[in-house]
Amino acid sequence: MPPSLIDELRALTPDIRKLAPLIESNRGVPRAILDQLSDLGIFTLAVPQALGGGAATPSLLVDVWEELGRADGSTGWCAMIGAATGVSLAYLPAATAKELLGDPHFLIAGVAAPMGRAIPVDGGYLVSGRWAFASACRHATRLIGGAMTPSGVRLCVLEPAQVTIHDTWDVAGLRGTGSHDFSADNVFVPTERTCTLSEPPQQSDALYSFPPLALLALGIGAVALGIARAAIEDFGELARSKRNPLTGATIAGKPAVRSAVAQATALHGSGLAYLRQAFVTAGTSVSQRAAMRLAIATATRNAALAVDLVYRAAGGSAVYAASPLQRHFRDVHVATQHAMVSDDVVDLVGAVLLGDDDPALTARL
Repeated sequence: MPPSLIDELRALTPDIRKLAPLIESNRGVPRAILDQLSDLGIFTLAVPQALGGGAATPSLLVDVWEELGRADGSTGWCAMIGAATGVSLAYLPAATAKELLGDPHFLIAGVAAPMGRAIPVDGGYLVSGRWAFASACRHATRLIGGAMTPSGVRLCVLEPAQVTIHDTWDVAGLRGTGSHDFSADNVFVPTERTCTLSEPPQQSDALYSFPPLALLALGIGAVALGIARAAIEDFGELARSKRNPLTGATIAGKPAVRSAVAQATALHGSGLAYLRQAFVTAGTSVSQRAAMRLAIATATRNAALAVDLVYRAAGGSAVYAASPLQRHFRDVHVATQHAMVSDDVVDLVGAVLLGDDDPALTARL
């Protein structure tokens, strides 16, 4: 990662951490934080270079998202969604992409899953549907909705004023992501504001040699690992200050505590290394897609296991709502519920590793 960017992100971390309880209780990241991230170019990291974006390497994206996940799970998640959805601009006409980037608060979010329908009409489509899990939807300058058309799935770029946001995000963890539902009813979307990921991108940056869905999923593992790193750090502070009421010694001297922090650190480090390594070489073959998806799922699971270890070792201190470990525990376990890192994905990868090349199966990777 460029030293200036990582330094600036780390400089933001203390302020974001102080706001984390408020972000959770308000169920949203403050506009001021998102503006700071926007000023750093976070939301254009995956935008083509020809359009003024970063077209960053997957390794850089992992480092950015992991660092922001460490600052706060919800903030990291919103930053990841905003940055990753920027990949879609590589598939839109350049003139359309430049128009979208003209907004000084540019942040594109939405849901790629085809939860809507798009009826072809002169010059475009009439789009209707309701999309769930739309993280950062209240702050997005544009929203993408995946929709079924007679010729397949298309991503449709919608104006915030054209949709209705439904307050549905009352959940256990990652509460600050504001991942509400949004809906559209017969909204006209010009053809040039739609695209399909099944066709080659219109830009040639190396980043777009990777499968777009794998890039969109990459951030789940990265943010989860950031949450795990924050939990390990917060547990270390607790272990050095919490004392046994009978002996007066800190719990840092307990073998179980030492073992927990060592194992958690190893899970975090190995998950991060695996995630980076899987995206070193671009490729869209079945085996390459399987390798990337397995790394993402494993990184997320490693993160949850790491948090579980330090959460249990913290004892009763971790059950209070005021404990950051309580928030990390809930945040990371919401991340593990994402469909992109589910047991079904691991099952698919296992089938590929055992030689199953059924197109109907491998198309889901």
